[in-house]
Amino acid sequence: MNSLGIFLVATPGLEQPLADEARAAGFADPVIVPGGVETRGAWSDVWRANLVLRCATRVLVRIGAFRAMHLAQLDKRARKFPWAEYLRPDQPFRVEASCRKSRIYHAGAAAQRIERAITDELGATLSKDAAVVVKLRIEDDLATLSLDSSGESLHKRGHKEAVAKAPMRETMAAAFLRECGYRGDEPVHDPMCGSGTFVIEAAEMALGLAPGRSRDFAFMQFASFRPEIWDEMKPAPPGAACEHSFFGSDRDAGAIRMSIANAERAGVAACCDFTRRPIADAAPPDGPPGLVIINPPYGARVGNKGPLFGLHAAMGEVLRKRFVGWRVGIVTSEPGLAKATGLPFRDPGPIVAHGGLKIRLYQTGPL
Repeated sequence: MNSLGIFLVATPGLEQPLADEARAAGFADPVIVPGGVETRGAWSDVWRANLVLRCATRVLVRIGAFRAMHLAQLDKRARKFPWAEYLRPDQPFRVEASCRKSRIYHAGAAAQRIERAITDELGATLSKDAAVVVKLRIEDDLATLSLDSSGESLHKRGHKEAVAKAPMRETMAAAFLRECGYRGDEPVHDPMCGSGTFVIEAAEMALGLAPGRSRDFAFMQFASFRPEIWDEMKPAPPGAACEHSFFGSDRDAGAIRMSIANAERAGVAACCDFTRRPIADAAPPDGPPGLVIINPPYGARVGNKGPLFGLHAAMGEVLRKRFVGWRVGIVTSEPGLAKATGLPFRDPGPIVAHGGLKIRLYQTGPL
């Protein structure tokens, strides 16, 4: 089988940890490009990418490309495309199109040509909420066709329901953990844990649990899908117990309830410990030092940031006094708040887009 072009979509600013993860997972020659990471492989690699990659937000498959200078040419080439190799006539589909620096400039008209070609040539039904999405991108008069193999964004692991007010997406949490050098072999503590995302991701990584183990994917509706191969690919749950424990605390009782429920659904409750406790009372667990990672409030939607500077100063003091030997990672949109902690941060990581904000990871060596 010819190898497919596979595009792993990253959160903007987190392409590097995704590339590192893909390389470590054995994907072929991952290359960072704007917005993600390119690799190549068979359909089984597409399925595996959705199953095992923690930092990817979705997995696109490039299925074809051709020149199209005008809509009639796009229509003609779309009708000759071997849709039956990729799509099933009994599965509804939809088309998303974009045009840039091309003679075809109307994305809606371009999408209609692809829709008509698929309905006429394959017999599939068009549906605006279909799980199967064909993506058309026309740039410099080159039309590229891709399939979204993921469906729902991959941060939706399938086993987390309860979400706190300002949630950190699981894909971002995994990437920040990787950037902090976490590889599943040390304790992790989040003293402002919210719904437990950092703690649960760290525990899953330590246990070797596949992030996509609890959910379905759009590729299950493709013509190329082989359920028997997929069933063999899904790893059995590991029997080993956690070597290290994973700790979360928060002053909010509702956050602790959410964290416990999420850890139970994820199957990692046995090695997670969630306690209601303000940051002033944060203390390291018994055992070796590890990583403290925090997504504290940035006050982006709050006019008065004054109290936040006090909070960060108090947080920094607690960490310096009580977490000797631990590394610290803090995610914030405000350099001033990071500075207020008084912690010896290295140069911050790249700017990361998060819900309309620009955030960065600040990290220290062992305190």
